[in-house]
Amino acid sequence: MTARQAEEPVVRHFNQVLLWPLRLLPVADASGVQPRPWWLLQEMEASCAWRESGRERDHFGERHYHEFVTFLPYVQRFLYGDGVSAHSAEGGYEDSPMRIFERRDIVAARVAVREGDAPVRLDVSQVRLHFFFDVDVVLLKVAVRAENLPLSVAQELMYRFGRAYPSGWDAHEHPLHSLAVFDWLDANGTVLASTDANERDTFLAHVRQHRAPRIAAHWAFVLDPLVSDRSDRPGALRYRQIEYYRMPLMAYLALDNPAALTRNDFVRLGLVTGARSQPSAAMSDGPCDEPPFAETHLADFEERFCYDRFWSAGGAAPHTRYLCSGHSLVVVGDARSPFFTSPEFGVRAQFGHQHFLLFLIAHFQKAALLMFSDRLVEALKRLNVSDPVSVRRFKRAIRGSFEGFLRFTHRYWFHEIAEQAQARTLFRMTASHLELDPLYAEVKERIADMDDYLAGDSLRRQANTVVRLTVVTVFGLIGSVTTGFLGMNLFAEADAPMMQRLGLFVFVAGTTAALTLYTMAKSKRLSDFLDALSDERLSVWTKIKAFAAVWKRGG
Repeated sequence: MTARQAEEPVVRHFNQVLLWPLRLLPVADASGVQPRPWWLLQEMEASCAWRESGRERDHFGERHYHEFVTFLPYVQRFLYGDGVSAHSAEGGYEDSPMRIFERRDIVAARVAVREGDAPVRLDVSQVRLHFFFDVDVVLLKVAVRAENLPLSVAQELMYRFGRAYPSGWDAHEHPLHSLAVFDWLDANGTVLASTDANERDTFLAHVRQHRAPRIAAHWAFVLDPLVSDRSDRPGALRYRQIEYYRMPLMAYLALDNPAALTRNDFVRLGLVTGARSQPSAAMSDGPCDEPPFAETHLADFEERFCYDRFWSAGGAAPHTRYLCSGHSLVVVGDARSPFFTSPEFGVRAQFGHQHFLLFLIAHFQKAALLMFSDRLVEALKRLNVSDPVSVRRFKRAIRGSFEGFLRFTHRYWFHEIAEQAQARTLFRMTASHLELDPLYAEVKERIADMDDYLAGDSLRRQANTVVRLTVVTVFGLIGSVTTGFLGMNLFAEADAPMMQRLGLFVFVAGTTAALTLYTMAKSKRLSDFLDALSDERLSVWTKIKAFAAVWKRGG
């Protein structure tokens, strides 16, 4: 090891949280009722590792109280419920719009960045699924931690750990930008699942067949019994990827001297670009500290991505810097500061609770908006304008999306989540980088366009019906006036035999019905004739031609 390598900064405490948004595909039961996804998961508890979690409500401590009071009241009701409903018989709280399931069989991950590297053990602190009432979205949370990692290893773990599948392969068929080794371990050190990212042909064949990427085996294992919608495996709970395959992440790094990090180190941490490139043997003996992107691109890095309110030598947590890019939220600070490293009341506690929840809210909002957009595309794909059943199904889907979007807006759409300056600013930065407001406006406009189309189509159909009824009434008026003028006893059949009167009744009723139906069938052309007849600018001959056009074929 060279002197330059020996001086590489060491991350004394490293925490990483992945948050993977997925769309749930609703499945109706035999009666046509769509069950809540957590109901299905509760029914599978005997055969799967997921169990519902009450989010520490049964042992609510001071740390949870600090988390709770950070948020504004309407956000508190979203995160914790309103406290009105009692504990349900199945477990959990029915009043909360968010339902959480947790699995505890995965206790560690054994990973290696590249082939031949020594494996690194990451302790798994949490694996959770976050479901949301009335929104077909689930967020997978995976939290890991480690101690005394070289900064380059921490940067590579941030860059490579949260990838749902490989982006490609090199000339030796090693996966690009993914971990070379990835094993989930149980409490005994037994391997529960391993990555199959090096099986290039399997991934290629899946995309060729399904036109959709294949989820890597170790992530498919975590989600089980949830199954990808393009998987051949059976499963009542199916999901679909709606965002980029790189999972949004949070990271906490405590170093002995964070002020010694270079600007390029912070750029790599904030934009999650991986570690410094390693020089060739002919070059210098230390890592190359070139910026990952052009200087012109990084000119406003501090202004756009850094929250430096606590980046100073004073205070309870000196030299604490927050880096937010929307995709990531990273906090770097001094490992010698008790407040920065306290897991109960310091920055580390805030990272795992308040900051995680604001990050979750922003990514849930984005996932929900993408889900609504996805629904509109699917409804249009299934629409066949020549099929009345398809048209009715399309109308129900659009109206359902419109109603669901209204409920989402009033229940989950927040611009402000806290008055606390730090939480408010970090949420605003995250929402701004995710471009939530433009996405909301776009989805709202699309749904409104669809709803306007349905309203216009309904009015058009009503107008056509009124026109047809008017035409039938106008031409029926001729017969009504004629019979009224001549009297009701034009034919004296009152004393005729019953069968004769019955026959005449059937004949007249049939003739009247046939004339009425024929008038309805010709109502559009008859309406055009009436328009021409009422137009004083038209000549008599033109009006006669308009009348003759009623019986023309193809007119």
